[in-house]
Amino acid sequence: MSAPNDNLAKIIQDLNSKFKVNGKVEGTNRATIIVDKSQILEIANYLKQIGFDHVKAVTGIDYPETEEFEVVYHISSYSDLALAKVIVALREKTSYKDPVFPSLFKVWESVWTGERETYEMLGIVFEGHPELRRMFLDEDFEGVYPLRKSYKLKQEGVFVDKPA
Repeated sequence: MSAPNDNLAKIIQDLNSKFKVNGKVEGTNRATIIVDKSQILEIANYLKQIGFDHVKAVTGIDYPETEEFEVVYHISSYSDLALAKVIVALREKTSYKDPVFPSLFKVWESVWTGERETYEMLGIVFEGHPELRRMFLDEDFEGVYPLRKSYKLKQEGVFVDKPA
């Protein structure tokens, strides 16, 4: 592994001291910042101000053993060449009892589809998202969300190829 990007190391150091978050550089151009969901809008705005101008992906993760969900935003830059190869994973967790996060749409419009998919597949609500509705499942879908670990496929009527 190459030496970490000096600019990235400084950004993470500044975030750790300014916001009291758990940020660390994980490679030449990779970093992770673990935040409380109450801080995420403030930190997202800060990251945008310093040049991170888009979200590459939004991922939801189900941890049934701790009854938590995690949302991960992969953030980068198109316009700042020094940050163009950098990807920062902005991570936040919440309990099953409160699957609600603030939407980052007002900071980065590129979260539009990722937050909608995460809502639809895991049932995580993004407060403030302008159009949080289904894209793939039927509007009348009921039951366990398909990407939750507790989701079980219905075997009835499903073709299962059996080994010869």
